[in-house]
Amino acid sequence: MRSHISLTPRTTSTGLVVVALTATIAALVFPLWSYADRSGTGTADLKAGSVPTRWGPLSAADRDFIVRVRLAGLWEVPAGQQAVGRAPSRAVAVAGEHLVSGHTYLDARVREVASRLSMELPNQPTPEQRAWLQQLTEAQGRAYEAGFTNILRRAHGKVFELVAKIRHTTRNTLVRALADDANTTVLDHIKVLEATGLVDFDALAEEAAEAARASDPAGRGAPGTVGPPPPVPGSTPRPAVTVTPTRTYPLPPATSRPPSS
Repeated sequence: MRSHISLTPRTTSTGLVVVALTATIAALVFPLWSYADRSGTGTADLKAGSVPTRWGPLSAADRDFIVRVRLAGLWEVPAGQQAVGRAPSRAVAVAGEHLVSGHTYLDARVREVASRLSMELPNQPTPEQRAWLQQLTEAQGRAYEAGFTNILRRAHGKVFELVAKIRHTTRNTLVRALADDANTTVLDHIKVLEATGLVDFDALAEEAAEAARASDPAGRGAPGTVGPPPPVPGSTPRPAVTVTPTRTYPLPPATSRPPSS
């Protein structure tokens, strides 16, 4: 006699519970780190855009940085030469001298790095950079001085941010050393441009605020960026607390430095 087995509701429920538990355990056992390698993630993009070299992985961001260093010299050296030739004021002429000497040095460095990494470099400034040079060529007098100072100061500020990011994230020792040299050179140029007294800091701050707003339209902001409330007029700030270091740490010498002018 053939036996007949019927699935009662209780048996069915038990089976569903077993299946659910099995699926849950499988999800827990599945290595979570594998999600980082999936297409579209930052880790996947980094790996896909990197190539191995004897000095460490060379990422797409590293290569973009090297090209940008080269492009900076292609238009800032002529801009500096123009400022020296016009000599509208001693401060502007000094800034021009620093641009020429600093980017001549940095251009030699970037061509050396690119050669060792078998990278091709551009030989012409970008259309935007050529437009800046044309704008400066057409300007006269005070308009030229203000245009020269603020166009160059704005450009150097953006490069300064890029240098810091690359210096922080690169895994390539050649790129890291180039970022060190670029940092020294760009900071020097920022200082001499500001020494002219013509930098419009309000415009720089407003431009940065608009850029931040465009990248974060919801206005959420990064954690910790709100800061303390503004001071109340007439209030007396609390005295500063002096902190005495218990130990000093001498800085190592820079990888290389631009020639002093």
